[in-house]
Amino acid sequence: MKKLRVAIIGQGRSGRDIHGAYFRTEAGRALYDVVAVAEKIDARRARAAEEYGCDVTDDYREILRRSDVDVVVNSTFSHLHYPVTMDALRHGKNVVSEKPFSKYAMECEDMIRTAKENGVTLTVFQQSRVAPYFTRIREILAAGLLGPVEQITIRFSGFQRRWDWQTSLRYYGGCLQNTGPHPLDQALTLLDYDGMPEVFSVLKRINSAGDAEDYAKLILTAPDRPLIDLEINPSDAYSDFTYRIAAARGSLSATMSKIRWKYFDDTPMPAFTFEPLNKADGLSPAYCSEKLPWHEFEEDLSGSAFDAGPRIFYQNLYDHLTAGADLLIKPEGLVQQIRVMELVHAQNPLPVTK
Repeated sequence: MKKLRVAIIGQGRSGRDIHGAYFRTEAGRALYDVVAVAEKIDARRARAAEEYGCDVTDDYREILRRSDVDVVVNSTFSHLHYPVTMDALRHGKNVVSEKPFSKYAMECEDMIRTAKENGVTLTVFQQSRVAPYFTRIREILAAGLLGPVEQITIRFSGFQRRWDWQTSLRYYGGCLQNTGPHPLDQALTLLDYDGMPEVFSVLKRINSAGDAEDYAKLILTAPDRPLIDLEINPSDAYSDFTYRIAAARGSLSATMSKIRWKYFDDTPMPAFTFEPLNKADGLSPAYCSEKLPWHEFEEDLSGSAFDAGPRIFYQNLYDHLTAGADLLIKPEGLVQQIRVMELVHAQNPLPVTK
C-alpha cells in the first residue's frame, strides 16, 4: 500500500497532540509517513525528530521547497492559517488547514481558488463533523421518528479560565474562532440551508485574560428550518449536555459519550374544543392530559472527535488522494461558516488591546 508523505507545520496542542497523535498510531502509520516538521521552539523540534524520525526545521518554507511532501498540515497560529496555506498551495502542495479556515470569507475563497489553479487538494480539519456522537445524532434525525425538528440547542460549555494566545484578538483568538468552528459547523450542517441564516448573537469576556471573547451566544434561523441555539460559555460549571433537540413527536438529549432519545407513535391529537374539560366524574375541572405510547432509548458511544475524528478524516483524505474518493470536508462548504462568524464579530465589535 502506498503511503503518503506528510509535513506538519507547528507542534503545539493541535499539531502534536491531535494531528501528530494520529500519525503516531498504528492506523496513521499504515497510511502516512511524517517526513518533516517545522517548529520554532528548539525543544519541540528535537522531540519531533525523535517521535517521528523525521527531518525538522525552524522555517516552514524549507518544507515547501521539498519534492517528497504529499500533504502539508498547517497547524500554525490561527492568524497564520491564510498566509501559510496560500504559500503551500502556490508550491503545489495538498493542504490540511487547521480551523478556523480563516477569519474572512474572501480569504477562504482566495485559498479555494488557488488550490484549483494549482490542481491540489485543500481541506480543513473540521473533524467534529464525523465525531461518533454527531454521526449518531444525524442518523436518528434522518430516521424521522422524532417528527419535524423545532429547536436544536447546542452547548460547548464548562468552567474555564484562559490566558494563552487563544485569548488574543491579534492572533485571531476567542472562543468563536477557537471552539466555535466545531459546534457552528455541526449547526450549519443540521440547518442545511444554502443561504445566509438570520443571526442573533452576543459575545462577552468573562474568564479571559486577553482581549478576545470567551462567551458566545448565537441564535440561527432560516425559513422552514429549526431554530438553533448555540452557546459557548466558560462560566457554566453545571453544563450537563451537548445537544438537546425538541421535535413534534419526541426529544433527544446527548453528551459526547451518551445519547438518550424518545418518541411516540403518530397518535392523533384530540379535537379542539371550547368546552370545559372534566375529570371522570363529569364535573371536576381537568387539565389536558393523555398517556402517549413512548418508545425510549439510551445509547453509550465510544470514540471522540479527538481519536475517531482524526482517523475518519485522514482515512477519507487518503482515499481521496489515492483513489479519488469524495472529500468529506469540502472547503467550499465552510465559507458559510466564516460568513456567519464575520457577521457575529460585526454585531459585537471588541477593541484589540493586547
